[in-house]
Amino acid sequence: MPDSKPDFVDSSEQRQGALSRWDSEGGAGPLGPQKGEVPSDAQREIPELTNAELVQLRVRVIALENLVIALLAEAPDRQLALAREMATYISPRAGFTQHPLTIHAAAHMVDLVERAGQFRS
Repeated sequence: MPDSKPDFVDSSEQRQGALSRWDSEGGAGPLGPQKGEVPSDAQREIPELTNAELVQLRVRVIALENLVIALLAEAPDRQLALAREMATYISPRAGFTQHPLTIHAAAHMVDLVERAGQFRS
């Protein structure tokens, strides 16, 4: 069986691909990225989260954050720079309204990288 090497894609192309998937998959609304709101009748079909579900969600987020910190602590410097760079992709772009949640998410990504630095050898 001949050795076949996978085609490696430029890192900027990979980032752009990841962001485009966000627009067409989990990050997009039913009409695409920020192109419409969920119809009111569809919102009624989505049940409210119970307190137990919210607590479980918080536990999972804490676990995932700590797992990310552990992985970043062993990551090469280029990976850490990439994580910081990705935070700028979710920051509001010039001319767009700065949403507090978006700003907070970007800051939190950078914070995770910095917290991982405490565990680097």
